[in-house]
Amino acid sequence: MKVLIITYYWPPAGGSGVQRWLKFVKYLQDFGIEPIIYTVANANYPKEDVSLIKEIPKNVTILKQPIWEPTDLFFWKKKSANKKGIANVSKGGFLSFIRGNFFVPDPKVFWVNKSVNYLENYISKNTIDLIISTGPPHSMHLIAQKLKNKTGLKWMVDFRDPWSNLYYNNDFKQLSFAKKKNFKFEKSVLQEADCVLTVSNHLKQGFVKFAKNVKVVTNGFDDENSDNLKTALDIKFSISYIGLLPKQSNPKLLFKVLREMSKENLDFKKDLALNFIGDISEEIKTEINLNNLEEQSSFKGYVSHKKAIAFQNKSQVLLLLIPNVPNNKGILTGKLFEYLKAKRPILAIGPENGDLAAVLKDTNAGTVIDFKDHQKMKEEILRLYTLFKANKLKLDSKNIQRYHRKALTEQLAFIIKNV
Repeated sequence: MKVLIITYYWPPAGGSGVQRWLKFVKYLQDFGIEPIIYTVANANYPKEDVSLIKEIPKNVTILKQPIWEPTDLFFWKKKSANKKGIANVSKGGFLSFIRGNFFVPDPKVFWVNKSVNYLENYISKNTIDLIISTGPPHSMHLIAQKLKNKTGLKWMVDFRDPWSNLYYNNDFKQLSFAKKKNFKFEKSVLQEADCVLTVSNHLKQGFVKFAKNVKVVTNGFDDENSDNLKTALDIKFSISYIGLLPKQSNPKLLFKVLREMSKENLDFKKDLALNFIGDISEEIKTEINLNNLEEQSSFKGYVSHKKAIAFQNKSQVLLLLIPNVPNNKGILTGKLFEYLKAKRPILAIGPENGDLAAVLKDTNAGTVIDFKDHQKMKEEILRLYTLFKANKLKLDSKNIQRYHRKALTEQLAFIIKNV
């Protein structure tokens, strides 16, 4: 069985967006499915990780076409700055307004018709059994939708994140006409797709309002997470965040509690180390300064996927942050599952009745604390620190193998074969 996978993010793209389908492609052939990738030839990815190219199976067909992205015109003076990070890209200013109102659903929309023409010709000469599109960017779904209408092929749409309810959409200041257009696109995609795939149960609940066949396959971890399991743990009481950290996830409660505990206990202040590895919003850095935690904080910037895994494996505590926004119960970051494999205690801030809390309870991997629960936050950090001082800070997790990428790909393959 052959499937055409339409994705914008593909190696050498770095960051979280590339991981899901890179890993699925790695294992799909084990289950009798041959993936054919369609992606961009000249993407201006905010982050690149060339090491990921090695993970692409040698025999996989990869189709590429150039893309023109209008945002290059707006950011031409700041291209070098864009490469430094993406946590600060959406500021809610004039450029965000232009992006949200004139490029719907996203700036990749100019790639749609060119891609449809190219892929329709390819399909006419090659056997394809199913089309799969993954977003964001959600313009990938518009390509697949048009192909379905032209070819009659079955179509699976994969939502790694929401569409119209995506939390940073507010920064785009969309006018009513743009919101209506965006929602119209989303609704038509959900209604016309033969199968809708997403990453969490709460996201599924939102999609079933319009889609007839919605399945959940979460993100996961892969074998490279085992490479550094024997790495010595940090000497200090390290609390590490690894990945993109936008302003919507600013852990103000955490910083307030850490400042308080540092004042109360000088040993705690000396032992504490806050590590941030990845793209960090300037708002977070400002909050750290306001709480006098500069001496305890370090910022490593963006690193390769392999180095990120090494950092998480040696950390005493892993910090996981869900954006404090509406409809956040279904947010399951890909980093969660790599944290699980690291087998270090997870300290999470987010909704206590969301999908994240359910996974942590099922795996016994950590604790979720509400955005405003000062007492619980302080008690949990004190508990972890006390265990650290006694050299007993370890994790007895369970049920994590169900989140291995190969096990998840087996689930996906079953769904694909039954679309």
